[in-house]
Amino acid sequence: MTQTSATGPRIAIVTGAGTGIGRAAAEALANDGWTVVAAGRRQEPLDETCAGLAGSGHLAVPTDVANETSVDDLFAAAVAAHGRVDLVFNNAGVSAPPVAPDELDVDAWRRVVDINLTGSFLCARAAFAQMKAQDPRGGRIINNGSISATTPRPNSAPYTATKHAITGLTKSLSLDGRNHDIACGQIDIGNAATTMVEIMKTGVPQPDGSIRAEATMDVDHVGSAIAYMASLPLDANVLTMTIMANQMPFVGRG
Repeated sequence: MTQTSATGPRIAIVTGAGTGIGRAAAEALANDGWTVVAAGRRQEPLDETCAGLAGSGHLAVPTDVANETSVDDLFAAAVAAHGRVDLVFNNAGVSAPPVAPDELDVDAWRRVVDINLTGSFLCARAAFAQMKAQDPRGGRIINNGSISATTPRPNSAPYTATKHAITGLTKSLSLDGRNHDIACGQIDIGNAATTMVEIMKTGVPQPDGSIRAEATMDVDHVGSAIAYMASLPLDANVLTMTIMANQMPFVGRG
């Protein structure tokens, strides 16, 4: 069944949609009837994502979320194709080399901040402008916070700092969106089994200095959680959700 607004199919922009969590979210949303605009740095993975989605009308738009013009072009393409934007999943993100703070190159810090934090803000900024103007107005923004939004891993200052900042961004957007029928929530994800976390199965540094393997969970569970958050009417909101591998050493970390 196609998910529709008062004017037709509901349109979701998913950043970082070429692989991993972004692809899983796009698949779950499409299965729920959303039309997906898949954004990411590379055309080929985006095309692969769109080709595997249920339904029709999906669009792949190569995008650099850290670039204001590129983000504006993404939203313009979505509106030109579908007339509106009902959902944005701010998922695009990167990490820096896992080194001590005094060994981290400043350009590596800036890259993480530019993509993880500024990129999420630029997409939210564009979403607010579109959602306030469209008829019927409003929509939803879901930010990927990661469990690092509350608890760091060793040698993760850039990633952890941006994810803590995402929590502040989420709360501010939630507050500022109230009068415009714009809801904003955050999903904090722990050890979803994507290419990025394959190393978890062999061993990663722990706060006590040891190296230990960690449990993971099927990334499809994350997609289902995002689809649930997206399914709510705009008078309801999941402000924060944590979804994690139950056996991972997160609760009580440190």
